[in-house]
Amino acid sequence: MEITQEKQDSINILSLQGRLDVSTSGSLDEKLTSLAEAGEVKVLVDCRELDYISSAGLRVLLSAAKQFKKQSGSIALATLNPNVKQVFEISGFTSIFPIYATREEALQALS
Repeated sequence: MEITQEKQDSINILSLQGRLDVSTSGSLDEKLTSLAEAGEVKVLVDCRELDYISSAGLRVLLSAAKQFKKQSGSIALATLNPNVKQVFEISGFTSIFPIYATREEALQALS
């Protein structure tokens, strides 16, 4: 999996590409933890090029959401493909994370 990071105003954007599973979730966990430790409170995870997410990937996102919530921050997700969105729906994570159809909608909501 490849993670691209950029910042727009006060929002950190992480674009994920490939598969988020047990072998790749550690790198996302490190990235999100470093953002939380740096005091960043707004993160957008762009899933446009995320092909697959496993329970390990869901666990990393849930852990990060808890970290950011402690700091009055938030994580939003955008542009989930149908397969990835289905995993979020089945696991009940759609009630935990705000999910937006487009990156622009998510950026506006986080602003």
